[in-house]
Amino acid sequence: MRAMILAAGRGERLRPLTNRIPKPLAPVGGKPLILHQLHWLAEAGFHDVVINLHHLGGQIEELLGDGGDLGLRIHYSRESELLDTAGGIVKALPLLGDGLFLLVNGDIYTTFPLSRLPSELPDGVDMHLLLTPTPGFRDRGDFEFTDGRILGRGESHVYCGICIIRASLFAGRAVKPFSLRDDLFEALRDGRLSAQVWDGYWTDIGTPDQLEAVNAYLAS
Repeated sequence: MRAMILAAGRGERLRPLTNRIPKPLAPVGGKPLILHQLHWLAEAGFHDVVINLHHLGGQIEELLGDGGDLGLRIHYSRESELLDTAGGIVKALPLLGDGLFLLVNGDIYTTFPLSRLPSELPDGVDMHLLLTPTPGFRDRGDFEFTDGRILGRGESHVYCGICIIRASLFAGRAVKPFSLRDDLFEALRDGRLSAQVWDGYWTDIGTPDQLEAVNAYLAS
């Protein structure tokens, strides 16, 4: 299974830091966030990682190269216009293959062991999400999850930015800007979405306060 890191966004809420570096290069524990993610993927047995690039993406490519120093093969999907989450996936499909792939948002840090994710999805399931109880820094949740299943949209849990996706879900779709969020809720409505919960450490790094908080956590 290949992995994809969504790294193209502008990181508007992290300005002025992201005026000069892309959000995945934000300093976390003394090194760029994306290096934490890549070590995490390598330790879990991933070998091929696709990274989409747009805002200041050359800095990411210059830092990582072909991934050989990390024991990885890194493939880049360069976006001349920002394609949002789902549009970025569609453009990167030739690099992802036609099976399952792991999708990771480029602005998250977690201690979740990737070995706990399923290696296969049941027939009829196109996406499997990792959720976590809605943290205090979030104004609202994404889903209601109980007894091992997603009941619908709700406040109890948020999507962690980590999911397994069947590539065929995006086959034949046009390369244009659109969000994965629509596909998530459509899959939920159609019964094609499964999930599991992580109760350990997780954060997204969307604001300076969240960046400060993850650095404090790693320093403790």
